[in-house]
Amino acid sequence: MTSTHAPVPPRQQAGWWRRPWIVPLMLVVAAFLAFSVPPYLTFDPAHSRLKPPEGNDLYYPLLVAHVLFGAVAMATACFQVWPAFRARHRTGHRITGRVYVYAGALPAGVLGLYIGWHTVAGPSVLVANLVGSALWLAITIIGLRMALLRRYDEHRRWMSRSFALAMSIALSRVINIPAVIVLTPQVDTAFGGNEELMRNTATSIGVWLSPLLLLLLTDWILERRKPRARRPAPKAAALAA
Repeated sequence: MTSTHAPVPPRQQAGWWRRPWIVPLMLVVAAFLAFSVPPYLTFDPAHSRLKPPEGNDLYYPLLVAHVLFGAVAMATACFQVWPAFRARHRTGHRITGRVYVYAGALPAGVLGLYIGWHTVAGPSVLVANLVGSALWLAITIIGLRMALLRRYDEHRRWMSRSFALAMSIALSRVINIPAVIVLTPQVDTAFGGNEELMRNTATSIGVWLSPLLLLLLTDWILERRKPRARRPAPKAAALAA
């Protein structure tokens, strides 16, 4: 994402209307950020959607920074996966790519490790957040390295996976809704009347399932877009035999 000197395949020269998913994607990201970010712009811990651990004064300011860096990553990632923007505005692609990496994914991922380690939502959410943040960092760094080595096809594949992980936070919020609906009738049985434990379990389902689903979907799309090897013509095949 940080460099695009490679020739652009003809299929990437199409306008946005040839990739109708880009507009819904941007609308979803805009709606998610409009809902998630404003409470943290007040810098008031009372408005935080995540319960801070007791006695940890560092948690909330780092959470705010994590949210803001994550917002930058999500916003710039949309332009990175937009084929028409990537093909027609290569300088813009390089600039937004650097912003995505250095002012988005990397700082948000590092802070995510701290936020995940100090979560009060239980051990399953803790491990899921640590694994997700570590994967995001590792995959983004690999993608960046592929760009620096001018291995652009591999760069795009790894950055597509980085994009999937950047978007997993939004999907996890969506998954939480049916998870809570399904688990609520079991509060008095499976959770012993502990509603907080039930909600933590629903959160755990979201943070584990969302990156897994998006990574699987991303790799399925990448495999479908691989150029297929052409079968040799009958005459050439006969001569080769």
